[in-house]
Amino acid sequence: MTQPSFLRWREIPGNVWVLGFVSLLMDISSEMIHALLPLYLVAVYGASALAVGVIEGVAEATAQIVKIFSGALSDRLGNRKWLAAAGYGLAAVTKPIFPLAPSIGWLVAARFIDRFGKGIRGAPRDALIADSVPANLHGASFGLRQSLDTIGAFLGPIIAIALMMLTADNFTVVFWIAAIPAFLSAALIILAVREPARTTGMVRSPLSPAQIGRLSKAFWVVVLLASAFTLARFSEAFLLLRAQSVGMSLALVPIMLVVMNVVYALCAWPAGALSDRIGRYGILATGFALLIAADLVLAMAGTAATVALGAALWGLHMGLTQGILASLVADTAPEDLRGTAFGLFNLITGLATLAASVIAGVLWDVAGPATTFFTGAIFTVLALCVVPVAYRMIAPP
Repeated sequence: MTQPSFLRWREIPGNVWVLGFVSLLMDISSEMIHALLPLYLVAVYGASALAVGVIEGVAEATAQIVKIFSGALSDRLGNRKWLAAAGYGLAAVTKPIFPLAPSIGWLVAARFIDRFGKGIRGAPRDALIADSVPANLHGASFGLRQSLDTIGAFLGPIIAIALMMLTADNFTVVFWIAAIPAFLSAALIILAVREPARTTGMVRSPLSPAQIGRLSKAFWVVVLLASAFTLARFSEAFLLLRAQSVGMSLALVPIMLVVMNVVYALCAWPAGALSDRIGRYGILATGFALLIAADLVLAMAGTAATVALGAALWGLHMGLTQGILASLVADTAPEDLRGTAFGLFNLITGLATLAASVIAGVLWDVAGPATTFFTGAIFTVLALCVVPVAYRMIAPP
C-alpha cells in the first residue's frame, strides 16, 4: 500500500484543486492591479498615505462585510457554487474600469466593486471547500487553496513589473492585460466546479438569533483570536510604500509583493498539512511571532534589501496563519452553518482590517514609517498573548 504523502495531495478532492486554480487566476489579475494602484494613486493623483490607507481599508473591509450575507445566503439556498461564481464574475467585469477610469473617483469605485465581488465569493467558496473534504483534511485543503491563490499573488506583480518596464510605466496597458485572467477564472468556476452533496438540510433563517446561537464557544474564540491578530496586520500596501520610502524605483517596488507572496505560497500548504497532524495553535503562535519580527525589521529598514527581508518574514507569517484560521472556522462551525460562520468571521475581522489600515495611514503621515511598523509589532504582541488563552478555552480535554 502506498504511504500518503505529507502534503496529502492525492487525497484532496478535485473540487479543491479547481477552486485553487480559480483563485490563482483571479489573484494574478487582482495583484497586477493591486501592486500598482497605491503607487498610481500617489504618483499620478497625488494621494496621501492616509488616503491610500482609507481606500485600501474600506475596499478590503467591504469584501469582508459582504461575506456575511453571501455566506448566510449559501446556507439558506443550500447551494454555494453559483454564489461563488457570481462573485468571481462581478470581479471580472469590473477589471476594465481600471484602465478606463477618468478620475480618482472612478478608481476608488472600481476598487470598491472589485472587492464587493470578492465579498460575494469568499464565504461560499470557503464553505464549499469545507463541504468537499473530511475534517482531517481541512488544514491541507485550505493550505493548498491558499498556496495556489498566493502563487497568483506573486505572478501578478511579476507580470506587472515586466509590463511596466516594457511599456515605459504605462499603467493603462497593464490594467487592460490584467482583465484577461479574471475572465478565465470566472469561466473555470462555472465549467469545472461541482456542488457536493450535503448531509444536512437548508437553514431557513441562518442569521436569526436562534441559528447564531448554535455557533459554539470554540467558534467565537477563534473569531476573537483572529480579530486581535487582524488589528495588528494592516494592508500590504504599506509594504509597497515602505519600499518606495527607501528609494526603490517605481517599476521595481512591486517586487516586494513578489518576495512576500513567494514565501507565503511555499509555506501555506505545508503549514496546513502539518496542522492536521500536530494541531493548529502552535503553528498559529509561530506565525504571530514572525509578524513581530517582520514589523521590527520593516521599522528599522534603511535599504531595499532590508525591506525585502521584512517582506519575506511577512509572507512567512501569512503562510502560517491564514489557512490555519480558515481551518479553525471549518473545524468549529456546524456543517449547515458554515457559510454563515465564514461570513461572520470575515465581517468581524473585516472591521478590524479597516481600523488597522486607517491607523497605519494616520501613523505614517504623522509619525513616519518606523512608528507605523513599531506600533504593528506592539499590537501583534498583544494578539500573541491571546493564543494560549484560546487554546485552553477550546482544546479538547
